[in-house]
Amino acid sequence: MLMGEVVRGVVVDRALLEYGIEQPENFKSNPRISLLRKLRFSDIHTAISYELPLSDEQVNLLQTMAELHSFKCLPLSASSSDIAPSEIAQAWAHISGTILYLIPNQDGSPKISCTCFSIAPDAALHKSNRIYMDKLEELPLTICRLNKKAISKDVVTVGYVMKPSREEDFAKRGAFPMCPTPNGLIFLPLTFELPIATQLEEVDVILHKATDEIVSIELNSSSEPSYRIDYSNGMQELQRYIKSQNHCFEVDPLISIYPVLDRLKIQLILLGLEDLNAAGSCKVRAPHFLKVNSFDEPDLVQRLHDAELSLPSIVKPQVACGVADAHSMAIVFRVEDFKHLSVPLPAVIQEYIDHSSTLFKFYVLGERVFHAVKKSIPNADILIKSSEKNGSKPLLFDSLKSLPTAPANSEGRDLCLDLGLVNKAAEWLSKMLGLTIFGFDVVIQEGSGDHVVVDVNYLPSFKEVPDDVAVPAFWDAIKKKVDSKVVKQ
Repeated sequence: MLMGEVVRGVVVDRALLEYGIEQPENFKSNPRISLLRKLRFSDIHTAISYELPLSDEQVNLLQTMAELHSFKCLPLSASSSDIAPSEIAQAWAHISGTILYLIPNQDGSPKISCTCFSIAPDAALHKSNRIYMDKLEELPLTICRLNKKAISKDVVTVGYVMKPSREEDFAKRGAFPMCPTPNGLIFLPLTFELPIATQLEEVDVILHKATDEIVSIELNSSSEPSYRIDYSNGMQELQRYIKSQNHCFEVDPLISIYPVLDRLKIQLILLGLEDLNAAGSCKVRAPHFLKVNSFDEPDLVQRLHDAELSLPSIVKPQVACGVADAHSMAIVFRVEDFKHLSVPLPAVIQEYIDHSSTLFKFYVLGERVFHAVKKSIPNADILIKSSEKNGSKPLLFDSLKSLPTAPANSEGRDLCLDLGLVNKAAEWLSKMLGLTIFGFDVVIQEGSGDHVVVDVNYLPSFKEVPDDVAVPAFWDAIKKKVDSKVVKQ
């Protein structure tokens, strides 16, 4: 097979979709429709075929489904692997490459028959062959095998796993193509619906958002970071396979991701930023902080003073992600209000920094660093005035859903971002954490100009950066990690 013969189109017989009499608004939740959406996000032409004649009601339902997801509808005279390819070739004469046509196996077995055939630029139908699948979920694996064979053995297959909503966010921006990228990557969505070992036989490197597969986290009550993490059965199986063989590895292994799960651990690491600072210039630093196991501690006032914390302060769960209440936070204005605070324990009390409602989000993709500016929580004086109207009670919020905002007529001061300083911090963090793809948030303190790193996270969406810039940098970061691993071996 040649480069021009990678998979360019997939036609799936309607009988394989099991869409029944679903209403159009439910199509997206159908896992088989979601699978076909992954093909469209990879710029693979996708169609649902049906055999004539078919009732008007069924045709209308199919067309509605297709239009919702940018699929095509292909009426065929017969659902036959002998007749249909010629009709598909005529309908898709503008496509040059390999086409897959999937129908229920006609000998009565539960297998799926997949006819592979090539369409040349002159719309001529080349010789076809047939392969079989047990389940439609094997389709991405089949496509990746064919594409790897079509190009060369040097292509790198990246197997990835994360929750569906996150996967779709990346995929619809073109970040996870099953067809090869310019630097030779093919992305394969891993599924726990199939044996992991079979899928990983085709994989060279694994990209995962492991926090999406956390079932529970237990933190100890000591002052030192320590935790027990339970992952889903699928993630445990994936980790066992990685440990038992050497042919594939993780872009970022679990051991490197652990610090971003624990806000105390991250705070302790960020203290090392002080080493980057030079006399006579603004500095980059961690916020002042204090870990508490109970809000009823009798010496809490003294401990806050010793930690250089004044009120208001922001209170965050020590667990940073992977559990339901990891983002349940509070801003506290009075010491007595710690007593009945509903933020999960253990918690980290963190310095609240006046930063003119401006947050700088930084994204590290290998050797490239990008940033975006976002609206943030207002300064303390505005928060205090707002809280006084509510009896100065703590301000509770979920940082993933909605942040406290400033009045529309309040204006922040212009802040001067020292990009060189933050880039040094990004390089330092990359080495300290051993991560390839991560993000961190910076606020600039009014008055001092201190650049304070207030949050670090793994595999962020980086959607504030234009896709035509960020996505190639994302691919390059993965490819360079693979190349460096090969050199070490």
